[in-house]
Amino acid sequence: METIYLGIVLFLFALACFDLMVGVSNDAVNFLNSAIGSKAATFKVILIVASLGVLIGASTSNGMMDIARHGIFQPQHFYFSEIMIILVSVTLTDVVLLDIFNSMGMPTSTTVSMVFELLGGTFAMSLIKSYDGSYSLAELINTDKALSVILGIFLSVAIAFFFGLIVQWLARVVFSFSYKKNLKYTIGIFGGIATTAIIYFVLFKGLHKSTFMTPELETLISSNIFTIITTIFIGSTLLMHLLNYLKVNVFKIIVLMGTFALALAFAGNDLVNFIGVPLTGYSSYMDFISYHGSVSPDGLLMTSLLGRADTPWYFLVGAAVIMVIALATSKKAHEVIKTSVNLARQEEGEENFGSTPMARTLVRMGIGAANGLNAITPNGVKAWVNTRFRKDEAIIQDGAAFDLVRASVNLVLAGLLIIFGTSLKLPLSTTYVTFMVAMGSSLADRAWGRDSAVFRITGVLSVIGGWFITAGAAFIISFTVASTIYFLGLWALILFILIAVGSLIRSSIIYRNRKNKESEGEIVTRLLACHEETQQLELLREYTRDELSKTLVRSADIFEKTSYGFLNENLRKLRKAFGSAKLQKRLLNQMKRMGTVAVSRLNSSAILEKGLYYYQGNDFAGEIVYSCLRLCEPCLEHIDNNFNPLNDEQREEFADISVGVVKFMEQAQEIIKSNNYTTQTEAIGIANNLNTQLAHIKRKELKRIQEQHASIKVSMVYLTMIQETQNLVTYTSHILKVSRKFQLD
Repeated sequence: METIYLGIVLFLFALACFDLMVGVSNDAVNFLNSAIGSKAATFKVILIVASLGVLIGASTSNGMMDIARHGIFQPQHFYFSEIMIILVSVTLTDVVLLDIFNSMGMPTSTTVSMVFELLGGTFAMSLIKSYDGSYSLAELINTDKALSVILGIFLSVAIAFFFGLIVQWLARVVFSFSYKKNLKYTIGIFGGIATTAIIYFVLFKGLHKSTFMTPELETLISSNIFTIITTIFIGSTLLMHLLNYLKVNVFKIIVLMGTFALALAFAGNDLVNFIGVPLTGYSSYMDFISYHGSVSPDGLLMTSLLGRADTPWYFLVGAAVIMVIALATSKKAHEVIKTSVNLARQEEGEENFGSTPMARTLVRMGIGAANGLNAITPNGVKAWVNTRFRKDEAIIQDGAAFDLVRASVNLVLAGLLIIFGTSLKLPLSTTYVTFMVAMGSSLADRAWGRDSAVFRITGVLSVIGGWFITAGAAFIISFTVASTIYFLGLWALILFILIAVGSLIRSSIIYRNRKNKESEGEIVTRLLACHEETQQLELLREYTRDELSKTLVRSADIFEKTSYGFLNENLRKLRKAFGSAKLQKRLLNQMKRMGTVAVSRLNSSAILEKGLYYYQGNDFAGEIVYSCLRLCEPCLEHIDNNFNPLNDEQREEFADISVGVVKFMEQAQEIIKSNNYTTQTEAIGIANNLNTQLAHIKRKELKRIQEQHASIKVSMVYLTMIQETQNLVTYTSHILKVSRKFQLD
């Protein structure tokens, strides 16, 4: 029996190592997004600074483990075997859940996931224990912690966004986008406030539970807090003035200090989310074997877990090392950071999210509120404020998403809000605070323009919704796993382990495939980062070739599936084609947005010369996509309703020509993709021949209708197919012509 539980403990630690990897991938966004988004330093330097913070924070953390020991369940009422079931269910659920979010590139809260996993597993075991009436649920579950986390979600979202908006607006009014012109009298004070806030954050949030923070030292600091803070403020203000005089960029120093502080606090306080449960299992096992087999797993109440956690230093150092390795090597961490940075970037570009009714409603409400405020603001005040928000004067590093002023505000304000929430005993989550401060500051910086606001808001709502999904999924999955293991025993545990491993492998495959597809869009990143006009035009041409060729390939596939599905009454094929057509419509809109942003950066002569051909190509691509939709929808409806199919003559004549249409579209795609137009004349000739054939079978069908040799319902669908196929051929030939004019000088 001891061997089985030893294996479970070892398994918990193995999963803890993986949990550390995926957990850091998720939470790296908390302390890296501002530094990376503003390019305050090279990526290597930023990682070194953050790694030092993680290493120190994790290695000096001693507390914060108690929540996994007695924060949710009341251990004095649970037996050793029951505690181990809860811990296994929590760990299995946590690893899979976090990896899914990381693979999607969505940040979520590790605190929420752990608390609700503990709550789900504990609730399952509590229902079982309370069935005979020996215990009540209130005796077995500590619900206060779960309720405080839910409260923290709402408070964090609202408070962080509001203060991010207000403080960034004030900072921009003080410094403006051309901030280097306004540093002489302001940077010292701003730097002093920022440095003081960061040091205060480190002392009272990052290190207040550390191993070296003895009660005597904590009392000494608390009793002299005013003197310490005043001294730090005066000294740092003078130092920042001096550094600015020596031409050192003070904002970069503030950003790196803030990155270090948040990384330290994250590692010190959130470490429990990753190793708290395995350490609880280890402590429970050590207590169990101390009885040398004199007591059974079902007879040992875990009262020992009521005591304070005393984490061995080697566990902390080992966890710190794994976290640093994960920080430096995890591609999924970079993906999560990318999501947050893209939602906060200053300029328009490729949007990762679409539009939703709620986002559109919020945009309309925001525009209405802004118009109302604008109406009551004196013109002189509006004019002066607008001079502080001239985005064309923004000093943004090449390739950065926003400037150093906003990055500094994000980090300093996040630290202050976390300290403030802690002092009021409000459970403000690091993830919630840092993300929502970044969103509020980006709104204040007018980064959410009329053309991008709806997509940014959709992204923010998606991330916030993900937090609630995390809570619900964590509870349900952990509840299911715990109850199943209790009733089915070891075989259920083995089954869930296999499911977890399979889920992780599948998640990695999906992630890798998605990244391979996204790597095809690297042209977009290079295009938006480029400032040299000749190179911009070449990159735009490359991007256009890539997108138009993909449009033709997808459209040919949709046409082929639709034709086959309708001619053979294959409903499944038609549904796939219709789904692909709707997806193609969304991709087309994204392509148009990206191209519009890129073209707007060219000078007027380049726009006049090439812009017309570019927009014509986009319009023709749009017509092809809409033709696919108009072709597929009536065919799907016809077959779905089990109406009469085409007769043999109709099937034969359209089957022959559909093969030629697919081949022509594939030939056109190859011409555009290779940028070799030597066979264009031949392709146009094929298109003309296809249209002639389509016109012929259209006349034949009209003659059938006149002679009453065909069903009217079938004939109307058939005529629609012929007409939309003609459109596909015509617009594809048009794309060939304008693409040549756009691509070749």
